[in-house]
Order: sequence, then structure tokens, then C-alpha cells
Amino acid sequence: MPLRTRALLLDMDGTLIDSGPAVERSWAQLLPELGSTAEFTHDQHGRPARQVLQELVPHLTGAELEAAHDRIEQLEIENVQDIVTLPGTERLLRELDDATAQLGRPSWTIVTSCTRALFEARWATTGLPAPAHLVTVDQVERGKPAPDPYLLGAERLQVAASDTIVVEDSAGGLRSGQAAGARTIAVTSTTPAAVLSPLADALITSLDDIAITVDGDELVVSRR
Repeated sequence: MPLRTRALLLDMDGTLIDSGPAVERSWAQLLPELGSTAEFTHDQHGRPARQVLQELVPHLTGAELEAAHDRIEQLEIENVQDIVTLPGTERLLRELDDATAQLGRPSWTIVTSCTRALFEARWATTGLPAPAHLVTVDQVERGKPAPDPYLLGAERLQVAASDTIVVEDSAGGLRSGQAAGARTIAVTSTTPAAVLSPLADALITSLDDIAITVDGDELVVSRR
């Protein structure tokens, strides 16, 4: 750093908010219901629920998979009482909104592996307005680690994915950003730095580590 870019594409869970305990509690309830002894680990964070189900409970039939997906969605929507906004989130989003006003164009959005309904349940706990151009997993054919979510996020901001920076806390999310052609910043909130480092152009411990300014037609991402 500093890194220059036209837009930031931000993951939500583990990057902007801490939903980790709620996620793990929901999966700890679901997996025994499905007769599985598998455990939900940091490897599954940041990935679409359907992918995780196929990996952890591979014997499910198509109908069983859909029922299990509906069940984990229900459990996660109900488990939002202890979700917290992570350090730096509110300040960084204010800086990005200021940048958007200065640039006269969108400069950021959220790209999440949540469905729209789950996003709304979790984001409501922050008290922050929902971003324009939001991308949720039910809007793409393939979720992270495929490039589709971040390609769509860049398209909605009307910039090339190669002109964006993806901010993520999970290996799957960073791989998604890389596959889309974006540069990546890894937040070491849920996954060990040693796992994330090979996938990132920069490492931070939280959004409190960085600040956003505008120079010309670009955002400048600097360490605080």
C-alpha cells in the first residue's frame, strides 16, 4: 500500500460484520439433524451454503439438498442476535460514500455469499443503509470461489473487474476475486494469515487498518 483503484468490492461476513458465532451455531444445529458428524470450519466460511452442504453431506439427494439449504437459511436468519459490526466498517463506508460524492459515480458495493433474505437479516443489525448495486449469491449462477459474483459486482459499478480491489476474509472469496481479475486485500479475522497471504496483494487485521481518499478519478487505499 497505498493501492489505487476505481472501486472496492467488499465481502460482508467476517469483513464488515462478525457473524461467525451465529454461522457456526447454525451449522452445529443443522449437521446433526442431517445425520452428519462433519464439522463446519474456517475452510467453509465465505462460501455459498449449497456448496458447503454438498461438501459436508455429499449423500444428499437433490430434494434433500434443497430442503437442507432452506433449513440452514432459516436457522441463519433466526441467529442474528449477536452479530456485531466490525471495527472500521462504519468509518470506511463513510469514506467510500464521500468518495462516491466526489467522483460523481459509484465507488463500492458489497458482494456476499448470503442470499438476499439473509443479507437483509444480518445487515439490519448494523443500522447502516443497504448499498446500491449489491450482489447476493442468488443473483449469480456460480458462487465464490467462482469469479461470477465479483464480475457482476464490477459490472454493476460499470468498471472492469481488473480495475477493482476485492476485500475478503476467506480463501474462497479471495480466489473468487483473483479469478475475476481483481487485486485483493485479505482481512485476517476468520482465517489464518498464512492461508490468506498467497492469495492477497495486502493483509490487514481489520478495516480499521485502512483509509480511503480520492486522487483524480481513483480511490487510494492507504494504511492508517
